Amino acid sequence: MRRGTFRDDTVDYAAVGGTHASDLMQYPPERSIPAEESWRLGSGEERFRTAGDALLSWTAQRAAGLSVQDVRPASGPAYAGVSFDAEGNPIAPSTREVEQRFDAEGTPFAGPGMTLRLRGRVGGMRADAELRVISVTEQARRIGLVLGTVGGSVVSGEELFEIDWREDSDEVWFTVRAFDAPNSVLYRFVPWLLKRRRKELFARYLRAISPLYATPL
Repeated sequence: MRRGTFRDDTVDYAAVGGTHASDLMQYPPERSIPAEESWRLGSGEERFRTAGDALLSWTAQRAAGLSVQDVRPASGPAYAGVSFDAEGNPIAPSTREVEQRFDAEGTPFAGPGMTLRLRGRVGGMRADAELRVISVTEQARRIGLVLGTVGGSVVSGEELFEIDWREDSDEVWFTVRAFDAPNSVLYRFVPWLLKRRRKELFARYLRAISPLYATPL
């Protein structure tokens, strides 16, 4: 089923929550290039909790060589993110209410409605964008967040990061799902560069979260 066009004026794309859709790879939002990868991180609750904390404290972005700056909470106290059904359709504002946590540097953990600025370079090209946290998931066996572009980036779109502790196998898996629409002239005329950018980002995210890369060889 093709994604709808639910709109949120705080972001610069229409298909808010589209990364939750199971058929994203077949039916991406218009003009967008979808991508998805999953990696096994290990097994057990400790691995799940450790990976989840790393994810919500911006470890994936920082280890990808991106600077996390100007992290700000939601602009209004009533905002608590967007909830989605199994098909990725927005259904109601999230009612998630938890105590705010901070990392060792005093940066808030990801929370719904937050905005932040990422700066750095990916594949030799500038990566500078304002993002909004579309949703945060903290369940008994699933931890994740969704980031959407607000503006200033060479692409517009959304990234989903998810840690799953599978009940049937006890395995812990890390999934990243995204769709990117080119904003820069270069990416519009040379789309394979956009795919290369995404591939490099995925590799960096894996190195950040996977225990195989946590300890220097």
